[in-house]
Amino acid sequence: MAPVESSIVLKLVLPKGSLEKATLDLFEAADLPVVRSSSVEYRATIADPRIDEVRILRPQEIPTYVAEGLFDIGITGRDWVEETASDVESLGELKYSKATSLPIRVVVAVAGDSTAQSIADLPHDLRVSTEYPQLTRRFFEERGIRADIRLSYGASEAKIPDIADCIVDITETGRALRAAGLRIIDEVLVSYTEVVANKMAYADPVKRHAMGQLMTLLNGTLDARGRVLVKMNVGSDDLGAVLALVPSLKAPTVNPLAGDGGYAVETVVSKTQINTLIPALKEAGATGILELPISKIIA
Repeated sequence: MAPVESSIVLKLVLPKGSLEKATLDLFEAADLPVVRSSSVEYRATIADPRIDEVRILRPQEIPTYVAEGLFDIGITGRDWVEETASDVESLGELKYSKATSLPIRVVVAVAGDSTAQSIADLPHDLRVSTEYPQLTRRFFEERGIRADIRLSYGASEAKIPDIADCIVDITETGRALRAAGLRIIDEVLVSYTEVVANKMAYADPVKRHAMGQLMTLLNGTLDARGRVLVKMNVGSDDLGAVLALVPSLKAPTVNPLAGDGGYAVETVVSKTQINTLIPALKEAGATGILELPISKIIA
């Protein structure tokens, strides 16, 4: 790609709170380290010619600010894009969340001893506590269920059963809800971390090009997580047996060694496979086996 013109820069907003550390770690690994004077500072910088300004704000606010043009590009969750009904351009999902690579789910949960098995079993005029009042209201209205939607400022699970009949809340694994004695009966939304852009900024071809370059770095870094590069030498007679063992993104790279000395083979594999793969490769005849970390994979 051609280099970005130094006079064309983006205003970037990153999420504060539960996504903050994972996002900053991702940018660091993508060679876009975020620098700020302290861990509570809302303004930051990234030493990159494509980025002029960095702000760190609550993800709930980011879709609205991006839609209004206060920022060109931001990272938030699909849940907050839907909650705020913000008119933004999606640049794609980033497969990470607070603690895992799993998405979060916005779910309907009731008391563990409730007789309700689905939202169809819930009574009309039920009380719902949630941090997503607009998303929740649309969800129940679309299903013909009258509900008194009450905004929650946290600890929604503590409001069942005396304050609310059910809650609409987020979960990654469901463990926290189960620990609170609640049971999930429906799913409102599956939400990944998402990069969103202001539509006018995205319509600018130079800004769109800069956005695409940043997405290449971020996605390449995420694709490399949990993978390693394995390199080895293999004699001609053992090549078939070794290739039968090695998985790869596409196909292993095989190059002849000088002096008819066999082949150099390299492949990308999941880190979870390496403890069984390396001994098997050695037994199949591979020598000089190297395991190397990968920082980015650009397909």
